[in-house]
Amino acid sequence: MNRLAGKVALVTGGNAGIGEAIAKSFVREGAAVAITGRRQEELDRVVREIGPHNGRVIACAGSVTDDGHARSAVAEVVQRFGAVDILINNAGVGEFGRRLHELDDETWARVLDVNLTGVFRMTRAAIPEMLKQGRGAIINISSIASLVGIPYLPVYAASKGALDALTRAIAIDYANDGIRCNVVNPGLIATPMAAPLMANPERLDPILAHYPIRRPGKPEEVAAMVLYLASDEAAWVTGGTFTIDGGMTVW
Repeated sequence: MNRLAGKVALVTGGNAGIGEAIAKSFVREGAAVAITGRRQEELDRVVREIGPHNGRVIACAGSVTDDGHARSAVAEVVQRFGAVDILINNAGVGEFGRRLHELDDETWARVLDVNLTGVFRMTRAAIPEMLKQGRGAIINISSIASLVGIPYLPVYAASKGALDALTRAIAIDYANDGIRCNVVNPGLIATPMAAPLMANPERLDPILAHYPIRRPGKPEEVAAMVLYLASDEAAWVTGGTFTIDGGMTVW
């Protein structure tokens, strides 16, 4: 039995990495899926790889930094599929390798605009549709950087810590409306964002020494956790923080 049969999902940053794995997993489980991202060619690739599913997957190119895109993407999904049951706020950018005093205002603002304000824009656009139907599941993709201190990523950590807090606020405010909101906090995952690190054993090996399961995670492993939270199996789950990190945060 398909776990998301009849559901409609919108996945930001669905053109690569974790977002791509989530989109493919959702389609396999019966959902209609819309993916967003800034690169049209990568969105088109994901749609092609998902293959023919009776028109149940579409791409909406644009950036979460653009409120017009957020609203038009939600409107297109509703026009095409009739609802927005699930919102996955996955789009994000990294900023690694500098301490706080080495950051400029532009970098700080850019990371917060994508990782935090972008979630605000997409969620603000989607919630009215969820309120109309009396149900919804929102899953935000955060990071273990919001939970433990990791060197040289202060603005990334700040953006993800605020995202965790925002998740709890959404969960409280909309619980009586049938809308659930949870956050998933991955550790090091083998994605395009992490590709430079993965290609450098001298940098990678000391990092993996902090992981009891001594390997990076796979996007598909994160997608499996997100699938549970999006499904009706998690009907009594809201406001939760779900780490998937190979045991890194238990040290």
